[in-house]
Amino acid sequence: MITVHHLNNSRSQRVLWMLEELGLPYEIQRYQRDAKTMLAPPELKRVHPLGKSPVITDGGLTLAESGAILEYLVDRYGEGRFKPADMAPTSEDALRYRYFMHFAEGSAMPPLLLKLIFTKVANAPMPFFAKPIAKGIAAKVLGGVVQPNIDAQLAFLEAELATRPWFAGAEFSAADVQMSFPLEAAAARAGSMDAYPRLKDFLARIHARPAYKLALERGGPYDLMR
Repeated sequence: MITVHHLNNSRSQRVLWMLEELGLPYEIQRYQRDAKTMLAPPELKRVHPLGKSPVITDGGLTLAESGAILEYLVDRYGEGRFKPADMAPTSEDALRYRYFMHFAEGSAMPPLLLKLIFTKVANAPMPFFAKPIAKGIAAKVLGGVVQPNIDAQLAFLEAELATRPWFAGAEFSAADVQMSFPLEAAAARAGSMDAYPRLKDFLARIHARPAYKLALERGGPYDLMR
């Protein structure tokens, strides 16, 4: 039996979604973030040395990193589903699939995480004389580096969906599950998605999938503003 070590408001939500798409039985071991620090509890270090989520156990296997987990689940249990039919090294769909499986965390998430951190810095309680300095530094980093990167990436992703309905091609795949987290984070943290109608439509389509809804029921509250 697969066990998902599930942290609230985290990337492990998309692992639950992938399992529901695959129709696999699984168990959930729940962990709650610290209410003040929002960090994972130390109990997760008993499962994996880094003490972060997502982590799954499948028999004697312990596997971390959401992209690696999704690829493992699809390769082992997918029976050819949720990845391009042609996975040859030069296949365009296969190259897009691999690209977006890595892009989601390697490129898309870092500026979104920085936006969350510097927004918290600007609004954190501190001595009155330090607040203008903190706000000034945060505003400069957000305006000069972080937001331009987010805007460029969203424009790039919007253009990518101009020629196909899903990130890897004509069919829904694990790459779309992987890309869900940064796009949901962008919708929560980067402002209105009205300027990106294809991305807005992508989010509406994945949120309408029965497996996505079942994963939310199993996983519980999901708030990426925290």
